[in-house]
Amino acid sequence: MPAGNGTEPALDCFTHFTRLFYFFAVAVKCLDDLRVLRARRDVQSGKVERWTFSETGGLNTMNFAAPELIHWKSWDNRMISGFLYRPPYKFKGPRPVMILIHGGPEGQFRPEFLGASNYYLNELGIALIFPNVRGSTGYGKKFLALDNGVLRDGSYKDIQSLFDWISQQPDLDAKRVLITGGSYGGFMTLAIATSYNDRICCSVDIVGPSNLVTFLEHTSGYRQDLRRVEYGDERDPKTRAYLESIAPANKAQNITKPLFVIAGKNDPRVPASESEQMVGMVRQSNTPVWYLLGKNEGHGFRKKKNRDFQFYATVMFVKEYLLK
Repeated sequence: MPAGNGTEPALDCFTHFTRLFYFFAVAVKCLDDLRVLRARRDVQSGKVERWTFSETGGLNTMNFAAPELIHWKSWDNRMISGFLYRPPYKFKGPRPVMILIHGGPEGQFRPEFLGASNYYLNELGIALIFPNVRGSTGYGKKFLALDNGVLRDGSYKDIQSLFDWISQQPDLDAKRVLITGGSYGGFMTLAIATSYNDRICCSVDIVGPSNLVTFLEHTSGYRQDLRRVEYGDERDPKTRAYLESIAPANKAQNITKPLFVIAGKNDPRVPASESEQMVGMVRQSNTPVWYLLGKNEGHGFRKKKNRDFQFYATVMFVKEYLLK
């Protein structure tokens, strides 16, 4: 069952019990809900009965934006794709843009209910772009391996090409672009901020590494060999030299646009020291830096009061540096 225009559910799981078929539906405008297809009566007609109605705080989710699949040609003529959410028509003129890069890096953004991110669209009028740069899953093994080891900076250039695409869209404001992401997406955020400082106006790094060498040396032992397969072995001199050459922490002086860094003190994957070293070096250039450290959090904030604080702080940062 395809996602359609965002109001129709996409099939997530499908199980049968006696004469009922039931499944959880994933739609881009509403939360996951349990739906039932009665075998004999409804299979031919396609009629689906919805059994649960998720709480959305009284919001009319049908007014939320549906994603648009976009493509752009990258530096090596490879086509890269992503999803664009446009704000409502009530917002006039070219809209500021927030680029949100998924983690992994072996991840993939797929349309889903955006939750609190709908606030940026519907209340602040910000367009959201979720790119699936080289190294993302879902596009074949060759594409998945295109950012491995010494190919890492090829994915940076995919975002540079995305900047060019944005500049060609009359309804998007290429002069007001924020880059953000969590975990590896945070690393990409810092890499873009240090490599293409002139193409953005601010950035938000969430629990991201700032140097893959120090990250590999200090991440939990059970993860080191797994991550070396992806990033390269920092113990090899040539690989280490390459990783140091592309490390955002070693190019921190390039950042002159405001930066917001978010970290968890108890993070076993990306130690808070990765954030602290980046914050310290960027501040040496007198660049505005906000730093939020969750003392009782790990790899991403999980406690509701902390998640709320992070969201409100990010909204304040966005209003101050993206919308002004």
